[in-house]
Amino acid sequence: MSTISQKTSDKLVPTLTIGFILLFILAALFDLSTFTAAIKSMFTSASATFGYWWQCLMIMNFALALIIAASRYGKVKMGGESKPTIGTFRWVAMIMCTLLAGGGVFWSAAEPIFHFITPSPSFPGVEGSTAAAVTPALSQSFMHWGFLAWAVLGTLSTIVLMYAHYQCGVKLRPRALLYPILGNKLENHWFGSVIDSCSIIAVAAGTIGPIGFLATQLGYSLTVLTGMENSLFTQVLILSGVVAIYSVSAFTGMDKGLQWLSRMNVIGACTLLVAILVLGPTGFIFEQFGLAFGHYIQNLPEMSLSSSDPSWNSWWTWFFWGWFIGFAPMMAIFIARISKGRSIRELILTVAVAAPIATNFWFSVLGGTGIGLELANPGSISGPLSEGGLPAVLLASLAQLPFSTLLIPAFLMLTTTFVATTGDSMAYSIAMAVSGDKEPSKVQRLFWAIMMGVVAGVLLIAGDGGLNALQSFIVITAVPVSFLVAVTFITGPIAVVKMHAETQKQPKKSKECETATPVAAMAENAR
Repeated sequence: MSTISQKTSDKLVPTLTIGFILLFILAALFDLSTFTAAIKSMFTSASATFGYWWQCLMIMNFALALIIAASRYGKVKMGGESKPTIGTFRWVAMIMCTLLAGGGVFWSAAEPIFHFITPSPSFPGVEGSTAAAVTPALSQSFMHWGFLAWAVLGTLSTIVLMYAHYQCGVKLRPRALLYPILGNKLENHWFGSVIDSCSIIAVAAGTIGPIGFLATQLGYSLTVLTGMENSLFTQVLILSGVVAIYSVSAFTGMDKGLQWLSRMNVIGACTLLVAILVLGPTGFIFEQFGLAFGHYIQNLPEMSLSSSDPSWNSWWTWFFWGWFIGFAPMMAIFIARISKGRSIRELILTVAVAAPIATNFWFSVLGGTGIGLELANPGSISGPLSEGGLPAVLLASLAQLPFSTLLIPAFLMLTTTFVATTGDSMAYSIAMAVSGDKEPSKVQRLFWAIMMGVVAGVLLIAGDGGLNALQSFIVITAVPVSFLVAVTFITGPIAVVKMHAETQKQPKKSKECETATPVAAMAENAR
């Protein structure tokens, strides 16, 4: 394989990434309608061609992660440390807040009511807006934000990066996911730079979209609450405030700003969760969570592989899978950065099992409250949903509870800090991938934090079509990234076996990391 100098390789990633982002913005500003139509056409083709492949990838990733966790390799400590370097509460808080941010508040309130009104194709014969539709609605939401989604974001990919970076000295960036089979061949190769750039563009699109939509959602919320006009100026002002929050956090560093934001998010989310449970339909929420979770487990294979309605899948399951797959390499970098000293089993059980259950309960509390209110008073939630869209569901639900004047601002603040946490962590991960440094400079972190905010602002000014095009583009970027994630089905087990071999005082680390271990040797070590 032909290589390039390290200096050229280091410059190629930011050049490709920034160049592509600038072209995207220019195309949107030049002719937004034509550009949006082209993106939608590519979105349709990508989801139709690769949607079923993504479904299989998600299932295989989760299954293989569980097998590794249950095996004797699960006890292996990662990162060359015998004890975790970050406390368990802070570790879980950073993971939960970063991965949950996209659906933390608005999706958790709105998606269940969507499926309640119009049941998914996985449940034919279920009549919408009836008591019979409650369990299927919640279980479908659980599927989109449950085991499969969390597993692809932080299990096999994280394990490979932990091995390649901490035990073999490879830079912490997406190309390292191929290290166990290619060794150092991609470290200064142009193809490695392309891999990194595709992953950065995918996660940038997946992060910029929620940042921009947050501004429109908060603008709508302020209009409903105060009567203030939801103007472009208001939205840009809100966006500026959000960008300022996570930019300051990114500048101060992971050990200060990000940990503080994550801790506040967890405390705030738990407090509001208890408040909703006490003030809302408590019995209904617990009952439906139990029924829906059991239903979810029972029907997981069928829901995971459902493709009877491609049009529905394109805007639901395949869209979510594309979004999460696009996030996977950069999210794995972030988790690898904070998981030194954790065992493989601890990582997998926390990310792929415990976190999804907590997420599902969160969806039951917010989404279940809306469904319960809609059942008791038809039109009280579905009406605002049809008129105001996604953000209207949360406001309509909270407005019908006691102390709504306190709950609504608290939830809007929580949404802001959730999205800010994602912006902060992804700016940090992008800076690591671009620089190759485990501790990127403050200037680099600040640059990428502001860059994402500027892109969101430009697309916001261009019109709703700009952000919608970016949202559709998320699925397109998942196409190349999905093949990178699929490689971890091979590199993941290889990395696990090599880490286990080192703990057993087998071949020295220097020799272990010189070349890739063949699959045959992996099987031999497993015996």
